[in-house]
Amino acid sequence: MDESGFMLQPLVRRTWAPRGQTPLLYNWESHDKLSAISAISVSPIRHQLGLYFDIQNTNICIDDFVLFVWQILVHFPKGVILVLDRWTVHRWGAKRLQRRFARRIKLEWLPSYAPELNPVEQVWKHSKYDDLANYTPDEVHELEMAVCSSINHMRSQKPLLRSFFKEAKLKI
Repeated sequence: MDESGFMLQPLVRRTWAPRGQTPLLYNWESHDKLSAISAISVSPIRHQLGLYFDIQNTNICIDDFVLFVWQILVHFPKGVILVLDRWTVHRWGAKRLQRRFARRIKLEWLPSYAPELNPVEQVWKHSKYDDLANYTPDEVHELEMAVCSSINHMRSQKPLLRSFFKEAKLKI
C-alpha cells in the first residue's frame, strides 16, 4: 500500500521530435494537485493480482487511510496482511485498525527508507513517467480522469502488475 500526489504541472520527460522543432509544453501556473492511495492484492492460493485505488483533492490523512483499508476488507472477508511503509499516517492508522479489526488484519512493516521494496511504488512510476509524462491537463478534473484511466488500464494488465513485484525483487 502506498500514496502519491499528481499535480497540474507536467512531469517533463525527454521526447522525440523532428530536428529543429522543439516540442513545447504549455501549462498553468496553478499548483493544484490530487492525492492518490493504492494497494496491490495477491491471493495466497491462486496468486491472482488485484489493484485498488482512490483519488481525492486533499492530502491523505489517517481517516482516509483507515477508510481505504476498510473498503479493501469488504473484498476480503477472511482478512488481509497489510504491508506498509513507516509513514506517520500508516503508523497511527494501523493502531486504529488493530483496535477495530484485530482478527482480520495482520501488519508487516517495510524497512525505513526502502521504497524499492514496495511494488505499489511501481504503479506510481508507471503512471507518472510512462502514461502521463509530458501531460498538461487544463483542470484538476481532467487530471483525475487521466490518472483513473492510467490506473484502470494497469488493473487489466496482470503481467504488468507481476513485473512490479519482480522489480521489487519479491516472489508472488
